[in-house]
Amino acid sequence: MATSSMPSALKAYWLPLLLLSASIVFQLFVIPLSFPHSHYDVLGVKRYCSIEEVEEAYMKLMSKWNTGAEVRATTDFIKMQYAYELLRNPLWKRDYDNFGIDEQHDLVEAVKGQYAGRSFSEIDLPLLVAPSFDHGGSAFNAISSEEFRSIFDNERAWLIKIYSSGSSGCARFLNNWKKIDSLLDDVANTGMVELGEAQLATYLAEKRPTGQPFFRNGLPSLVAFPSGCRNADCMLRYEGGLSVDAVTDWFATTILSLPRILFYSKESLGQGLHGSPHKVKAIFFSKTGERATPFVRQAAKNYWAYAQFAYVLWRLEESSFWWNMFEVDSAPAIVILKDPGVKPLVHHGPVNSSWLLDILERNKMQDSPCLIFSSMVFSVLPQLRSVTSMELGCDAKGYSRAGNDTTTWYCVILAGRQSLELNKMRETIRKVQETLSRDDKLNAADKDPSAIALKNKRLTFAWLDGEAQKKYCFFYLNSENSYETCGPRRAPIDVPQLFIVRYKRNATEDSLKVEKKRKTVFDAFLDDDVDPASQLVARYNGSDDISLIIQWVSNIIEDGDSKDLPYFRTKTPELIPEDADPIWSRGARSIASKSMGVKEGIFKIRNMINDHLGDPRIGPLLLLGALIFFGKIWLQRSQSSHPNSSQPSRKDEVAGKRRKRAENISHQDRPSSITDVDPKDAYQFEISDSDSD
Repeated sequence: MATSSMPSALKAYWLPLLLLSASIVFQLFVIPLSFPHSHYDVLGVKRYCSIEEVEEAYMKLMSKWNTGAEVRATTDFIKMQYAYELLRNPLWKRDYDNFGIDEQHDLVEAVKGQYAGRSFSEIDLPLLVAPSFDHGGSAFNAISSEEFRSIFDNERAWLIKIYSSGSSGCARFLNNWKKIDSLLDDVANTGMVELGEAQLATYLAEKRPTGQPFFRNGLPSLVAFPSGCRNADCMLRYEGGLSVDAVTDWFATTILSLPRILFYSKESLGQGLHGSPHKVKAIFFSKTGERATPFVRQAAKNYWAYAQFAYVLWRLEESSFWWNMFEVDSAPAIVILKDPGVKPLVHHGPVNSSWLLDILERNKMQDSPCLIFSSMVFSVLPQLRSVTSMELGCDAKGYSRAGNDTTTWYCVILAGRQSLELNKMRETIRKVQETLSRDDKLNAADKDPSAIALKNKRLTFAWLDGEAQKKYCFFYLNSENSYETCGPRRAPIDVPQLFIVRYKRNATEDSLKVEKKRKTVFDAFLDDDVDPASQLVARYNGSDDISLIIQWVSNIIEDGDSKDLPYFRTKTPELIPEDADPIWSRGARSIASKSMGVKEGIFKIRNMINDHLGDPRIGPLLLLGALIFFGKIWLQRSQSSHPNSSQPSRKDEVAGKRRKRAENISHQDRPSSITDVDPKDAYQFEISDSDSD
């Protein structure tokens, strides 16, 4: 009987037994590991005592060691000496007391191995050497507790380093921090918080379940505040390596949402840049292989609609290839590639943010008549795109390049599919533009309407991708042979076509609103307002001779400016954007992949478990849970084995109700009888014991 009851008891009490075992293991093994003896315990003094008390306790222990009154192992002396040197230094003691920082603890094991089996008197003292360095707080924007709130008046993101002046790790990181500070200077703010700012350092530190502040990865610790973040709820903590490349890449990608610029080899460069023929190509040659600096990535984000960026690792064995291709003979270097037929532009040496932004702004998608680079000037032909139409003055919804006061302006557009024929014609139009833009040409023929209009920014030359912008192309070139220029290629024939659009604005017409009667409410959604500028289109049917093209443009401008031509307004098809919105445009922390999210989740769970393993409240809670479940199970088993006879059980009550219900049903089915109901005034006659009665 006892043998059979033991398995049933174990089965019933398995949960409280498990909780009890976990509580015992936690108290006997986990807690001692999470709360080892402190350096104060080694010296035999109370925690957080003064430096004077530490020195007094150390002198007492040393007197015992020197007199031989207490003979212990050399390892005990090493622990005592380490504790004394750590707690005697004000900075080390402050960091240890407030944040549990003991970054030189590994030195104890190293010294133990070095002096194993030797006398303590042979140990070289001191064991610890305090680092000597100057952070230069004024140069690197040291932040105090009083200044912390005011730093967020600036909308730029912040990268803050938390450090200690007594930390050797912070001393080693100093040069890297200087480089990080200089790299982020143009895109974000940087600052430093010393642990002496106890209130601010505690606010920025991680918290254990017990509320104790700490730094999981030691010092220095880096935290970031994205743009618009003003408190620790949205603060992000960096947990990677402390190299310049790793820190800047994390900050630029995660905090600033800047795109990464890929490295290409000589074999993959052409294929990588082939997908965006409408963009300027900026190729950076790097000797170190480090990722793009944040200001280059910021430029790539700001000018992603105009330029495409690429990095190439410079190898000496490939130098002849790059010289023949771009005339690059060393790194670092930058190559700017423009239209076919335009010579690549090369700059050797490092560049700063202002220089790069100036070059990109001057030449973004060839929106200016001339490309300016260093001391050279090259004529280029801009592409008419959704992002450039307004700036070029080739949009009926906008104005000319001359400004809002100009009422009549012109746009010469070369349309065609990407082909050799189009490239040849683009070269011709570039020469036309270059001829008109020369100062000597303008001075020699100052009455030439086209040259004057180009100088006054009333005339723009551009080219249009007829395949990508087929609706726009068909709108202006609606003829029998338009399919040779616009839309997908249907035949091996590509015929670029040149046309000019005259735009004219009328202040009176702009102010008038045409009132239309709408028959139904849905007409309000179907009505499209016409463009504010009128348009007249003329197509060129001559040869590709430069002088003839210039003469044709001049005649159109002269007639458009002098004659009273019809004022016709319509709705122009929208230009289709060539590129979808990039993934990094969705905002910070939304660009991480699913795999990265899983990794971050796993690390977060692991850290949470490790933090709670050191919580001394876990053991008592497990023991309390074991007692509660034990009492509950014991009570249930006691009631089932010893039922109360004075009170019927629930099971008996249910059975009795069922029997009573069955009897009532059976009585209802039985026919009535005279004995079922006693007659009125009836009584029971008592039977006598005597037979004679």
